[in-house]
Amino acid sequence: MAANTFEFYDARANAAAIAAEQATLENVRERELRAEKTWRALAHQAQAVAVQRVKVEREKAEQREAAAIALADGE
Repeated sequence: MAANTFEFYDARANAAAIAAEQATLENVRERELRAEKTWRALAHQAQAVAVQRVKVEREKAEQREAAAIALADGE
């Protein structure tokens, strides 16, 4: 889901960038550039959350493995 969220935000940022390039009115161009900046920030945040989630899951798996080993060793 996180990858889909990143992909969605990234696609919206790209669409806003294209709209800004094609805009003939300055206020429309500025609005689209602001939208692009916002979508890119959301995309980067979604990517960071996904990376953190993987890290947390890996740490939990390591803790479960260590606990299983300790239990098997009779500690």
